[in-house]
Amino acid sequence: MPTTAPNLSGVIPILATPFHDDESLDHASLTRMIEFFAKTGVNAVTLLGVLGESNRLTDSERSALIATAVKAAGALPVIAGCSHTGTAATIALVNEAAALGAAAVMIAPSKQPVPNDELVFTYYSRIAERTTLPIILQDHPASTEVNMSVALILRIAREIPALACIKAEAVPSPAKIAALRTGLETIRPMPILTGLGGLYGFFDLERGSDGFNTGFAFPEVLLAITQRAKAGDLDAAYTLYQRYLPLMVFEQQPGLAVRKEILRRRGVLTSGRVRHPGGNIDPATASQLAGLLDRTFPGQDITRPLAF
Repeated sequence: MPTTAPNLSGVIPILATPFHDDESLDHASLTRMIEFFAKTGVNAVTLLGVLGESNRLTDSERSALIATAVKAAGALPVIAGCSHTGTAATIALVNEAAALGAAAVMIAPSKQPVPNDELVFTYYSRIAERTTLPIILQDHPASTEVNMSVALILRIAREIPALACIKAEAVPSPAKIAALRTGLETIRPMPILTGLGGLYGFFDLERGSDGFNTGFAFPEVLLAITQRAKAGDLDAAYTLYQRYLPLMVFEQQPGLAVRKEILRRRGVLTSGRVRHPGGNIDPATASQLAGLLDRTFPGQDITRPLAF
């Protein structure tokens, strides 16, 4: 049976994987990023997700990053992305994460040549049988090419006790979150988090999301939006969402270069380097970003956690 799940509501940022300009791992920046995000009040952190360039890392690098993150986080729970195309390989990654001190794991389904809900269900059930860690199910067809129905996700929630949270990133996300929330009422309470850079965050919160699990470089903004929505002040939540939405849109452009450059400008990363073959930010885009940050945070020091 899984260990007790950490608090998986609120805001759980997806961490970028920091590299030096020579593309070697930058553990000092990872430590600094986790310490910075902890000061903003986030509920946990996730590494080795899509934003974490996990598909560009070696096995030994993954292990080293988890170890560094757990040490830097202290009491803050660390969630490790452990998705793999093979069930046995995923189980191995999950068990390694547990041995290194991760509090939970995030797992997306594996694409098969012929779509098959039973195989997806068995994938999660076999993993759950072989681990003590709580599982976050990531429903992100844009990266996995697997479309999970509401009925399938609810079956997993009903029959696999290790499932502790649903990360809902299948668009249109508000409608799917609402359907999942209704279905969970007859199963058990479970957090539902939204991702996708926060793009649809306000609408997801309206329909039953419990917060965010995404890589937006200003998690304190997402915290402020979530707190106001949970307090029932949707007008205040919408005002904040509307104010910062242009930055979310600009940051969510394909690739990771913009987001990593923002983290560099926040003083979190030493370098905004994206590992090859990923593209790095060009001078014109960097100039656009500088202007957008000046408009969004006039007179504010973004190298410190923002207060709301």
